[in-house]
Order: sequence, then C-alpha cells, then structure tokens
Amino acid sequence: MFSCDDKKVEEFEEVKIAFIADAHFQDIYAHFEDADYKGIENPQTGDFVNIRTMNAQLQSTRIFNENYFAFIEALDDIVARGIKLVALPGDFSDDGQPVHVKGLRKILDNYSKDHGILFFATTGNHDPVKPFAQDSGKTDFLGVGGKEQIITSAIGNIKDTVAGQLIPIITSEIKKWGYQDILNEMSAFGFYPQKEYLYWETPFSDYSYEEYTFDTALEASMLGKRTYEIDEFNKHPDASYLVEPTEGVWLLALDANVYVPKKELSGISENANDYEGASIGYNNVLLQKRHLIDWVKNVAKQAEQMNKVLIAFSHYPMVDFNDDASEEMKQFFGEDNMQLHRVPKEEVAELFVDSGIEIHFGGHMHINDTGVRTSAKGNTLFNIQTPSLAAYAPGYKILTIHSKTNFEVETVVIEKAKSFNSLFFLYEQEHDYLKRTQAPEIWNKDILTSENYRDFTQWHLKELVRLRFLPDDWSQEFVAGFIYKTGEELLIAQPEDFDNKLKSANLSINDFKTWTGFDMVYDFYRLRSADELAFTDIGDARLKQYELVCKQLKESENDAYRLWANIFEKSRKGKPSNHFIIDLKQGTIESIAP
Repeated sequence: MFSCDDKKVEEFEEVKIAFIADAHFQDIYAHFEDADYKGIENPQTGDFVNIRTMNAQLQSTRIFNENYFAFIEALDDIVARGIKLVALPGDFSDDGQPVHVKGLRKILDNYSKDHGILFFATTGNHDPVKPFAQDSGKTDFLGVGGKEQIITSAIGNIKDTVAGQLIPIITSEIKKWGYQDILNEMSAFGFYPQKEYLYWETPFSDYSYEEYTFDTALEASMLGKRTYEIDEFNKHPDASYLVEPTEGVWLLALDANVYVPKKELSGISENANDYEGASIGYNNVLLQKRHLIDWVKNVAKQAEQMNKVLIAFSHYPMVDFNDDASEEMKQFFGEDNMQLHRVPKEEVAELFVDSGIEIHFGGHMHINDTGVRTSAKGNTLFNIQTPSLAAYAPGYKILTIHSKTNFEVETVVIEKAKSFNSLFFLYEQEHDYLKRTQAPEIWNKDILTSENYRDFTQWHLKELVRLRFLPDDWSQEFVAGFIYKTGEELLIAQPEDFDNKLKSANLSINDFKTWTGFDMVYDFYRLRSADELAFTDIGDARLKQYELVCKQLKESENDAYRLWANIFEKSRKGKPSNHFIIDLKQGTIESIAP
C-alpha cells in the first residue's frame, strides 16, 4: 500500500484514463474474405450489412448490432475530451471471431494514428471463448426477407435443414479464435511491448525495472513463455501484463480467464471442447492461477518503492456486484439463476487487496456499480464495474488521477449514437416475417420508435425481462401473483398515518394505480444494470412509491415478498457509482453532485 508521507501524496500532473468494457464489437459492415456473400442490402443506405436478428438481440444480455455505432460514439467522445489512454477490460469482441477482431483492430489503429490514443486491452470470456481456436457459427444472422441466415465456419455445424431455409454461408471468418490469433491481431494494444511504453512486464518475465529494454521485453513476451500448468500434461496462456504508458502510472492488466478441463485429461489436448468456458472469473483464478496473486504482491511492492500509481483492470469483478444482496437473491431466485455463480467469493477481494490492489476496474456483468471491501488487515479495495456499451445504461468510465491518493471517477452515458437506427427498416422486414409465419413469441415492434440509443437500450432490457428473464429466472408462482397487481394492490397494509406519509412525500394513492408489479420488476433490472444512472429514468416520484411499497412488503407474512422487498431496497441504495471521488489516504468514497 502507499504510505502517507509527504513524498507519496505529493501532487503530480493529472492523468486521465478511459475504460470501455464489454463493447462486444461486431463489424457489421465487414465482408468475408473467403465467401461470396456480402450480407443483406439496406435499401435506405445502400450498404450491405452482416447483422444478427432483432429477435436474437432481445433474447441476449447484449446488443449485437447497434453497439457498433455506440462504440464509435464513445471513441469520438474520448477524442473530444483529449484523453490519450484507453483501457478495454475484456469482451472487446463477441466470441473472438476473426472478421470482428480484424475490424476492431482497424478502428483502434485509426484512432491511434489520427488522435495519438494508446489502447490497452485485456481478455474476457468472449475473447477468447476457449484457449484454442474452434469451429463455430450462428443460426440467427438476419437474411433476405426477414428470415434467419445461418453463417458458420464448418458444414458440420449445421443441423437438419428445414423447408424454405436460406442457403447456409460457410466462412472461416466466423470461427472462434484462441489466444494465439487474438493476441497476434491485437498485439499493439498492450498485449505485447511497444517502443513508446516506458515499461512492460508479465508474471513470467524476470528482468527488473532498472534492467528494462524493449528488446528484452519483446523476447519475454513470446506467448510460449507466458503459460501456467493446469494439470500434469497441459499449459494454458496467461495474457496478463503490467505497463507504464506515462511517467508514474502503472496499468496492471489481469487475465482472469480460467478454462477448467471438463474431465481428467490423459495427455496434451488443444481441443477446445475439452475445456469449460471462462465466465466464472476470479473464483476459478483461486483454483488455477494463484501465480497471479504472487505477481500482484511483487508489482504492488515495486509500485510503492518507486512511487508509482497502480491501477488494475480485468474483465471480472473482484467484489460482490449485487449491492450485497447476493445471499437474499440466492434464496429468492435460486443459486443457479441471475448469474449468481459469477459472484466472487469474499476471499477474492481479501486476497487481492492484501496483495496491494486498491483500485480495480472490471466488466463482464454489463452493469454500473461500485463495490468496496476492507480486509481484516485494514486495506481497502474499490472495485469499479464499468457498464457495457451493448446494454442499458450504455457508457464508459473516466478515471482522473489527481494525486497519488486522490482519484475521480466519472461515468459517461452514451445518450445518442449517430446512425443507431439505420438498421430499423431491416428489422421491420423481420417483424413482418415473424407475424406472417405466426412465430410463438414476437418482439415488441415499439422498440423501433426509440428516439436515441439510451432509449433503445431501455427497450432492449424491457423486452429481455419479458422474453427471457421472467420465464427463466423467476418463480412462476411469484410472477403470476405479482406482476399483474397494481402498486395500490401491492400496498398490503395501510397504517393509520399512511395518508400523512403520502402527503409528506408529495404523493397520492392514485399514483400507485398507474403501475404494476411488472413495472417494479423492470425497474429492479434498471437499477441492477445502471444503479444511480437509472434514477432519472425511473423518476423520484416512482422511487418514493417503491420505497413505501417495500416498507409494507417487509411486513408481509409472505416470505417471498419480504425477500423481494429487501433485494429491491439494497439495489436502490448502493455505493456511489456515477461521479465520485476516492481518497485512498482516508479509505473513503464520496459522490460528486450532478
């Protein structure tokens, strides 16, 4: 940890770093190099695009198409602010597909060349999906006439065909790349040393800061030298690195991907199907990548000795991201739902904060959140969850380093994105096709009335709740008895002084008649996804109504109602997550009023 003597807290030139997590970039305008297929023509623009169906988007926790425009908007905003350092905490691509990783690299190269921006990426569970390349594809690209179009890297991926189906497209550009290919394509963005870096190392390099040369680092950066054992036969790559992009600031990029074998292996295997995906994150780091903890200790010790500011980032959260409601959520939803298997154990935060990490930026969950943990030794970790550009509320974070102990974090919401609605005409064709063929579940066409990108992501979330979350994660008994009730009906008891409470909150009982339990569930997801950023979308009056309803539900004889009220209230009362100051000297976090 940094000491608090005058030397360590002295002011230095302000440094700004932008964090863009979970961009899930897909190059919708790219054409496949090895297939005679341009995509579908957008008659309103004349462009050919390769996009996923709206139905696919509204069944997924991420947007596949419009986030392309949001990513460009975010980069342009960063340029306008004069920020020169940008970190990408994983899932910069969507499944590491060659066509998309190449498209991303071209865009980042252009912004580097034109605006002098240095990008620093780390791996997420979607890049790479497995440590080694594998054939893959999707059945739900949008094809002509609103039909689904199969695009796959191998004919063997195609299941039984059906009458009227479009002819599948075969291209290697849609396979899932492994570490070697992805890191080669993204080599200029932190994964390998660059001449402009002041310093660069990995958990496996053995030179000191004083001995550092670019050639020495280049030799140590070979991927074959950056592996760890997962069993007696197999080693997997570890893409972690430390970089000093500007004097006095160390960026620690942690590769927390862990691919556990599905079964005991009897020899060397580079078959991707032999390994689980990496979505769990740090809980599995404790099982397979303990070397990272030792490395972090050494890096933090050096940072303190050399008076460097150490900022860590990785794809996965180090702290509970449910506003400490995870235990109640396990009881209410079940341990296998609501992505609760991704919640890091308390041991994760304890180990990493006592290893020397004080500020960590994560992603993965597509949420805006701040988690704070203080260890038994008195060390404090601030875990800052960066929202995704591909989900509500779309945005990125800006870290301003004011001094060695004083940090400002600002969340920039991408309200508008140029051309975000340019694909809507094609979705209308899809919707018409679904109606014509009497599809069982059809998405709400009102999403195509979205006036801006933020509004579009809200519609995405609302449909996701209706089409996926409620059927998959919730007790159907609770749903049937809750979502159709009005707010007034959810007020299970009205004490004698209730009228006075309404008046003091500037509310009337009629306000509670205007919404239902579904609205409350949707707003829970808005709070869970966007935290403080959702307050303006929900509105003060509605939040006050929810507060009164929750207070009443906590008095209910229904165990599920009491649990639900506690979960909702915790989601409403998290740590500052929009614009705030972190004081490492005092171990405090304080909101900056808008």
